[in-house]
Amino acid sequence: MTPEREPASVAEPVAELAQVNIARLKYPLDSPQLKGFVDALDPVNADAEAADGFVWRLQTEEGNATDVAVFDDAWLILNMSVWRDPEALKTYMYQGRHREVLARRREWFEHVTEAMTALWWVPAGQRPTVADAEERLLHLREHGPTRYAFSLRTDFPPEPRPEPAPTTAV
Repeated sequence: MTPEREPASVAEPVAELAQVNIARLKYPLDSPQLKGFVDALDPVNADAEAADGFVWRLQTEEGNATDVAVFDDAWLILNMSVWRDPEALKTYMYQGRHREVLARRREWFEHVTEAMTALWWVPAGQRPTVADAEERLLHLREHGPTRYAFSLRTDFPPEPRPEPAPTTAV
């Protein structure tokens, strides 16, 4: 697993942003058609880990999550990570190597009309599971963006930290 980055601020965050995105492959991962995508995985993942606001990403011993099963479908691949906030995620997504890979996604992945990306807030330090990701994607598909599962276009702030109960002297 990726070593987790220490928070940049002194105040501990209440929540962190979990994100999942899945994609349906057009070809097998070891095919020549996907060589450009596969070759970009390590550099793009290294860029993510170095990005401001990155906290964690799901990965196997191979250093990525391409062989992690999602929705019991061998043609779906998964990316799941945790970020400080939506702005940090968006900044990473739309610049550098990730932007270049994103621009080529139609070469490698099927066009799908249902939601393939979901975001949600997790308590700081909690890491989402694949089951969490599947549940959030299904919820977003059925209900649209809500505080429970939302998109990059329609996000929600984290729940505020609960105020401690007042103490009374007895």
